[in-house]
Amino acid sequence: MQFEKLLGPLHVKSAMAELSRSERGDDGESVKFSELFYGRHFNVVFIGTTLFALQQLSGINSVFYFSSTVFRSVGVPSSLANICMGIANLLGSIIAMLLMDKLGRKMLLVGSFFFMAFSMGLQAIGANRHLGSASVYLSVGGILLFVLAFSLGAGPVPGLLLPEIFPNKIRAKAMALCMSVHNFFVSLLFLRLLEQLGPQVLYTMFSSACVVGAIFVRRHVVETKGKTLQEIEVSLLQTQ
Repeated sequence: MQFEKLLGPLHVKSAMAELSRSERGDDGESVKFSELFYGRHFNVVFIGTTLFALQQLSGINSVFYFSSTVFRSVGVPSSLANICMGIANLLGSIIAMLLMDKLGRKMLLVGSFFFMAFSMGLQAIGANRHLGSASVYLSVGGILLFVLAFSLGAGPVPGLLLPEIFPNKIRAKAMALCMSVHNFFVSLLFLRLLEQLGPQVLYTMFSSACVVGAIFVRRHVVETKGKTLQEIEVSLLQTQ
């Protein structure tokens, strides 16, 4: 039996009962917003909101915020800097599109977060102006590598993965919650931390957050490649 291979014999009965209740409509047509924070939906909502939070804590906004300044410091016009950033983003997106169904969402996310941690580490080192001209080149290289790494997984995958793991009846509310977390970090977190900590400390924190992101994905995110919605839901039941 396919579910038995997926979960093991000890978990099959409870998982099948859970799916049967869902198919019969015993759980009702919809859930209240408050129900996303407890019970059997909490696990999947926790994964979704944490993924979007880690996406922003990776430092993508700081990269775009500082990119023009860094490129100008090496004599690169803003227009050319934007072209370079766009090429890195496009290249990463194309690679992600080609590898998404071969390697899977989870592997792309893990690799992306680790690559981003390395790139952000280069920027943290480059923020030390005592290194002279080397600091500028480290910053430029770190920016381009980070944009490439972000577009490989951490950028596009959460928006694709979450609709696949959210059950139909909570999908709209859960996605709204995840986007509210996303907007909170975009609007409030970055500039406030930048003013108080400075770029070098902030980049180091972002690099650490990327490592945490890779570990979180490795431990908590289920692979959805080649699985039906029922198989994905059963996999999530196993993690509860």
